Amino acid sequence: MKLSIVTTLYKSAPYIYEFFYKIKKQVLDITNDYEIIFVNDGSPDESLKIALDIFQKEENVTVIEFSRNFGHHDAMRAGLSNTSGDFVFLIDSDLEENPKLLYEFWEKLSNNENIDVVYGYQEKRKGKLLEKISGKLYYKILNSFSDTKIKENLLTVRLMTKSYVKSLLSFNENNYIIGGIFELTGYNQFGIPVKKEDKGKSSYNIFRKVTLLINSITSFSNKPLELIFYIGLITSSVSFLGLIIILLNKLIYGFLVGWTSIIFLIIFTFGFNVTIIGIIGIYLSKIFNEVKNRPNYIIKNIYRK
Repeated sequence: MKLSIVTTLYKSAPYIYEFFYKIKKQVLDITNDYEIIFVNDGSPDESLKIALDIFQKEENVTVIEFSRNFGHHDAMRAGLSNTSGDFVFLIDSDLEENPKLLYEFWEKLSNNENIDVVYGYQEKRKGKLLEKISGKLYYKILNSFSDTKIKENLLTVRLMTKSYVKSLLSFNENNYIIGGIFELTGYNQFGIPVKKEDKGKSSYNIFRKVTLLINSITSFSNKPLELIFYIGLITSSVSFLGLIIILLNKLIYGFLVGWTSIIFLIIFTFGFNVTIIGIIGIYLSKIFNEVKNRPNYIIKNIYRK
């Protein structure tokens, strides 16, 4: 039985050595047949240098170097694509997710043949009030629009069977939102509540969170397009009703709506139309990106013994 460990590196230099020795200790409690894969996602710090130092000193270590930064989700995807284990453990390297979770997840998975995936989630989201509120809103809005329901406060950390990973990698879209793909892949998945350590400011600022939300919704749902139709239908009905009221006012009272109301209506209509065009534009841009069929990431080097 071979066990593969996959982790990504981006501004991870302060944690890599500690992460490696902790995860190695957990792996050796399970099996001597293993591989640890580091994916350097174009990190601007010393992450690659440290990972290569470990590679030179240790067996069973692989380092994948991207040509530039492609993003966390694509880095995870690249790491999973290069695994050869019967089981794959995916975890972030910043130690916010404790490497000791590997053994806990392994006990659950190995003792239940009906389970294909054991994943971690937070019962209570870490961070300050703004982070907690934005996280709550993200999942509420996403799950309201999408038919694919994502577990609230889902974490990266998960232990997966080889067959599940193979199915997971069969999704080839360019807009790869891995949290949704985890769920969309199916299989029998079991969630375990995990306490995530707070290592400081998250790299996901409010702009990145909003962008991720928009990408997630438009990648897993066509409901915004349906919503445009219904809003347009309601707006047309209300406008027609308003026109009848204006005509009746003219016929009965000889009164027409003033310029202020007309200007307000024009501004509202303009803003509404721009919003609709923007939503359609997002879907068109996704189609544009798909038909170009560009690679999701470029691997510059793979260091493997």
